[in-house]
Amino acid sequence: MSVDRAQVLRDAAALLSRKATATMDEVARAAGIGRATLHRHFAGRDALVRALEELGLQEMEAALDRAGLDDGPEDEVVRRLIAEVEHVAPLLSFLVTENQLFEGDQQHVGWARIDARVSALFRSGQEHGVFRIDLTPAWLTEAFYGLVGSGAWAVQDGRVAAKDFQYMIAELLLGGARRSVEK
Repeated sequence: MSVDRAQVLRDAAALLSRKATATMDEVARAAGIGRATLHRHFAGRDALVRALEELGLQEMEAALDRAGLDDGPEDEVVRRLIAEVEHVAPLLSFLVTENQLFEGDQQHVGWARIDARVSALFRSGQEHGVFRIDLTPAWLTEAFYGLVGSGAWAVQDGRVAAKDFQYMIAELLLGGARRSVEK
């Protein structure tokens, strides 16, 4: 039987997004394969998490591309970006809790590339008078990530309706980030 590695990763992401401490046995069951088969594709949890990191980075890059970061007023771009990352938010929430991904020299350069793109969006918004200049682009980027991650957890936990994910994140983020018009 041939194993669809991409599907195994999607199944693992779905499980680990809900239960970050799931064992490899639980991941194998969720993917509908045996533990030995899982280990043939991923030598252990570290290898699985690294593969999930690659998937998360690919999904995030694609979301950034689909959002059209240079297309329109920056506050509207932020709304589109929130909509585009919604499907990958649970995986990203899981990944940011995996310290092994962010320690030492092994940090994937893809994270820096994504940070640079999101920060550039906020910087552009500042330059065009859309966003406050007293909040750095790096801070606005971290606020974006934090709200997306928290929103994903809240939806998965049933504390927030999935249909409200985009609205609540956009309103809170943009409400604090927009430059007010003085009269």
